Amino acid sequence: MSAVVGILNENLMEGIKGFYKLRKAYINLDAILEAERKYAQTKDSTSSFGTQRNSFDSLGTNGSARSVKQMPVGFGGQTSKVIATNHAPTFPDTQENSANKAAIWGAVHDTDLEDDDSDEFADAEENLETPEIPTSYTGHVDVAAATERLANTTIVSPKTPNHRELSTPFSVVSPTKSTYLLLEQDPESEIFSNPLDAFIHSGANLCFGLLLVLLSMIPPAFSKLLFIIGFKGDKPRGIRMLWQATKFYNINGAMAGLILLGYYNGLVGFCDILPDSNVSVNDLATENIEGYPTHRLEGLLHEMRRRYPQSRLWLLEEARMVASKKRLDAAIDLLSGVDRSPLKQIEALSMFEKSLNAMYSHRYDLCSQSFITCCDLNNWSHALYYYIAGSAHVELYRRAKAANDTSSAAEQASRATKLLYKVRENAGKKKFMARQLPFDIFVVRKLNKWEARAKEWNISFIDAIGVSPFEEMVYFWNGHKRMDDVQLQASLAALAWSEDTVLNPHGHREGLDEHAILAVLRAAIFRAQGNHEVARGLLKKQVISHDRALFKNNFKDDWTCPTAHYEMGANLWMERDGSEKDKERVKEAEEWIQKAGSWEKYELDARIGLKITTGLETLKGWKKENGV
Repeated sequence: MSAVVGILNENLMEGIKGFYKLRKAYINLDAILEAERKYAQTKDSTSSFGTQRNSFDSLGTNGSARSVKQMPVGFGGQTSKVIATNHAPTFPDTQENSANKAAIWGAVHDTDLEDDDSDEFADAEENLETPEIPTSYTGHVDVAAATERLANTTIVSPKTPNHRELSTPFSVVSPTKSTYLLLEQDPESEIFSNPLDAFIHSGANLCFGLLLVLLSMIPPAFSKLLFIIGFKGDKPRGIRMLWQATKFYNINGAMAGLILLGYYNGLVGFCDILPDSNVSVNDLATENIEGYPTHRLEGLLHEMRRRYPQSRLWLLEEARMVASKKRLDAAIDLLSGVDRSPLKQIEALSMFEKSLNAMYSHRYDLCSQSFITCCDLNNWSHALYYYIAGSAHVELYRRAKAANDTSSAAEQASRATKLLYKVRENAGKKKFMARQLPFDIFVVRKLNKWEARAKEWNISFIDAIGVSPFEEMVYFWNGHKRMDDVQLQASLAALAWSEDTVLNPHGHREGLDEHAILAVLRAAIFRAQGNHEVARGLLKKQVISHDRALFKNNFKDDWTCPTAHYEMGANLWMERDGSEKDKERVKEAEEWIQKAGSWEKYELDARIGLKITTGLETLKGWKKENGV
């Protein structure tokens, strides 16, 4: 975890050190899991594992009672409750393990574990002798081989000076039957009778699963580089490992649940070309966890809120899940409660999520206020926050102007100008790997473009702004995916201003790149409405038919052309209807996405690259399943 955080450091050298630490963690975690795999393989060949249950059963709310014990500190900074199973873990009857059992459970009477109505800890008997603490590991895994392998692990092998070892990708053991058998075990299984085994298993699955998922979602340009120095992602395996970790009632389970909910409601929600969910209420085991497994996620969220009822983190994830169902007002209401988290970080995340939902629902005043509040709650992306807040007032200015409300129009123009001019003074204060943040570069270029147009056309700054920057931000955050029909129509209405000769008398001066922005944004809305043929026709005519060189230089938006290629593929994927034509559609979609993935460097390419990477994986998986 510290390696992942190290990569995000603003200092380039610290970021590079983070990559080296990450590689070492990658190797060490794989060694731990290999030791588990060998034990599982041995166990599988001699006898069946203990209690086995469906991977999702442990997240259900069945009749199995669990004691709820009050703990002083809960996950997320709040006082919360933890869950203990009705029965204590079973220990082999050895003298050493008897000491383990007494040390862990001796402070709680056996009757307390069975009494579901008790909310207090029982007092420990004062005359108990202090049990001897074991000096060695007493679990199931044979640690000799793993210890030897870990002891010999180095970031750079001393046998290869000049860092040549890094040119050979580290080979991760491919998942086997025994690996997946281990991922089907619940905490109550005999294999986890030793609590240290349970903690190591859940922790290794949490950390390695997170690494595998993150590495699999890195944009194409970066993924090739990371593969050279020894990193390789495996999303299906990583996701299964995270789901396995959520079954355990410890910090690892809570973190895995938080990561999964953030992954599905954030990263997966940001992408368009995803595996089919295959939703089945009666058989959750068949629900595709690589898509968006709605019922599994609802069960996971319910379980985590039951474990930590006072934590605001799960309320934040619930709001994200509600927003994904296109209930934006309900999501905003969840995040607008009177209760506040004592942790500033959680409050900042909640406010940012509220700001995005206000943006998607076109609640301009609330959006502006919320993003400005974000500037007080965290130190990152102030330029972006002021840009979106100012863009919201640009929309209010245009509405007031359309309603002939001159006083309101003047007021909104003043607010918009003031906020947008704050962008430049806040840009570049934070860096990633010693480089300026992509959105900071984007918004500063936009300001320079509008100022140059205002000077060239001899008009005010507010009137020199072209296609709605507010709707542009909605697209970059994939807000159309969370909008209902009413909100999608509101977005189309906002974009119509660009072609209104009365409200926008300078529209005829717009260049090709502005027309391309308008076409891409409209096509995205048409795709969300299901008008795929219209969307594809618009993209071909307004963007793809033009030479890519025409979208470069002089403050132009060069992201529209590769994005249009991606949108073509997304439309084809969503046009599938179960017929034989689907194979042709998927083949053509893959061609469009591959073109977008092989594009030269352009603005916000990493953001679009995330969609491209996920899309290519999905298309490849579909072709394999359907024999294409």
